[in-house]
Amino acid sequence: MTQSRDHGGNLDAAMARFGGTSDDWLDLSTGINPMPYPLPPIPQASWEALPRKTEMARLSEIAAQAYNTPARVIATSGAQGAIQIVPWLRAPGRTAVLAPTYNEHAAALRACGWQVDEVSKLDALAGADLAVVVNPNNPDGRRTTPDRLQSLSQQVGLLIIDESFGDPEPDLSLAPQLKQDNVVILRSFGKFYGLAGVRLGFALAQGALADRLAEMVGPWPVSGPAIDIAFQALADTNWQKQTIDWLTAGSDRLDAMAQNAGWEVVGGTPLFRTYATPDATAAQNALASHHVWSRIFPYSNSWIRLGLPKDDRWSQLEAAMEAATCK
Repeated sequence: MTQSRDHGGNLDAAMARFGGTSDDWLDLSTGINPMPYPLPPIPQASWEALPRKTEMARLSEIAAQAYNTPARVIATSGAQGAIQIVPWLRAPGRTAVLAPTYNEHAAALRACGWQVDEVSKLDALAGADLAVVVNPNNPDGRRTTPDRLQSLSQQVGLLIIDESFGDPEPDLSLAPQLKQDNVVILRSFGKFYGLAGVRLGFALAQGALADRLAEMVGPWPVSGPAIDIAFQALADTNWQKQTIDWLTAGSDRLDAMAQNAGWEVVGGTPLFRTYATPDATAAQNALASHHVWSRIFPYSNSWIRLGLPKDDRWSQLEAAMEAATCK
């Protein structure tokens, strides 16, 4: 199975085709929380000076507490920054990626000379020099228990677990049990906290593998303002709980709307939902005619994915889905 390197968030293409300004559009093509963490004041020094080693160390400590992990936590330029590093962690060999999934994993590995096999069953990952599991998966929400991942880590050379959408479901994470020296867990800050532009993520690992990751990201992988924001957000457990409740209620509401439109729930996470429709392209175009942008996939003629709207934009989505249903 080969996937093209396409993504959500391409609102420019939608506006070029269907008109309107960015303010007119409701962009639901990504899984980014639309109700972002409130930005704290940023000290002027954070803009003017390079981050200090003590600040980087504190960021790692706060992230380790937030993810409840004994592993070392290395800050990266978003989860994507870590994905670009993964192919260089060992000499190229055979990769198995549990698919369909976020296509940057396979694309980054292929670009660096890895043989990439995209497989549909977890058991098919066994024996790979490097295996990739996105958990929970994007876009279908497939979940793999920590116990199964523990077992898989003993059957592969290196196991990469992408938990970019894992914040609302901490019990799904392997991070609290991460003691193996051949596992890397990737976490995204921007998705759950709604601040993708901060470009902050983390790689969790142990031993020599963690040393290798730290060496490869360099001394200043993230900015001073990103560090200041993360200090507060990662420690704000009240906001985290309230946000999980809000996302869960929103995803339930979105499922109900989709089912009323005759769409079947494929799965997803509290940050996004994926549905099976009679014709994904037709459904996307119908929504786009009302300035609602969604995500469809080159490997499926029926799947369409929607993120959640802000509280004051649900009516726009409801009107668009009603119009789409009538077509």
